[in-house]
Amino acid sequence: MTGTKLRRIATEEAFAIPEQMDTMRKLVDNYSGYDPDVALWKVMLSPNPVHQRLLDLEDERLKIMDENGVDMHVLSLTSTGVQMFDADTGTALATLANDRLAEVIARHPTRLAGIGSFAPQDPARAAKEIERAMTELKLNGMVVNSHTNGEYLSDQKFWPILEALEANDAALYIHPRSPSPGMIGPFIDEHLEHAIMGYTMETGIHALKMIMAGVFDRFPKLKIVLGHMGENIGFHLYRTDYMYTVTKDMMNRVPLKKLPSDYFKENVVITTSGVNWSPALKASIEILSADNIMFAIDYPYQETDEAVDWLNNAPISEEDRAKIFHKNAERVFHIKPA
Repeated sequence: MTGTKLRRIATEEAFAIPEQMDTMRKLVDNYSGYDPDVALWKVMLSPNPVHQRLLDLEDERLKIMDENGVDMHVLSLTSTGVQMFDADTGTALATLANDRLAEVIARHPTRLAGIGSFAPQDPARAAKEIERAMTELKLNGMVVNSHTNGEYLSDQKFWPILEALEANDAALYIHPRSPSPGMIGPFIDEHLEHAIMGYTMETGIHALKMIMAGVFDRFPKLKIVLGHMGENIGFHLYRTDYMYTVTKDMMNRVPLKKLPSDYFKENVVITTSGVNWSPALKASIEILSADNIMFAIDYPYQETDEAVDWLNNAPISEEDRAKIFHKNAERVFHIKPA
């Protein structure tokens, strides 16, 4: 086995706090009809190993990490975070979750790092929480679970959030959730709305909307992180560039300073979460270079041993393996080298 002495930092590892669970339980209990995020939360709220592992940050989690040679988890509040609540509730829960995250990191500074939450429902307060999380709590970045009430960060009303992220050098992990109400319809009959396809479609659309809205011309230093090998965007870049070029005038598109692929290569970092597949990794290295790919497990939704064993033995250079396992995460998330 190769790579056994490398530091391993896993960058999309979920946790929950009891207050998030309790508030979501009230929402679920009072909901009628079918909503894919509510349906998933019903599962997460029931007694099962995933439920217990989300709430556990210091016992079984660390044991599983030790058993598999994982040095550090970069923790993030599990999807849908605080984005299904009203603005006041979401803001309060994000603040509490960030405080709890900072506390557990302080107890395990060599094993845990964390990316903070915020409530996009109130962009002004979200911007303040981003600054607090990065400057006072010393967290390592921020996370958003794709759309909020069917709206995306490409909308200029959310740009105070992006301004705060750029000003505080906070990479934003755009984590999946089920497709927004405007796009969910075709997914339902065959139950494609969750990780089998819906998550990738939803999150990829979010990132591409940001590129095409000119977000990275306005915020050129902003970094976003996409899991699941880049939510398939990288594999489509030729066609994206071509169609942007030939239709930008007739479609009255926002004029961009660069090609869409340039923003993807310069402003986006991807992770391996949930895609333990060497052909996709090798293609991503060719598209983005190994400097823009980070290791992730997607714990507790995927198994640690499979993810570690796969990247230990993936047919890539040892230099690239080191970048993906830990060096890029140290740079992107401001993690002190071992």
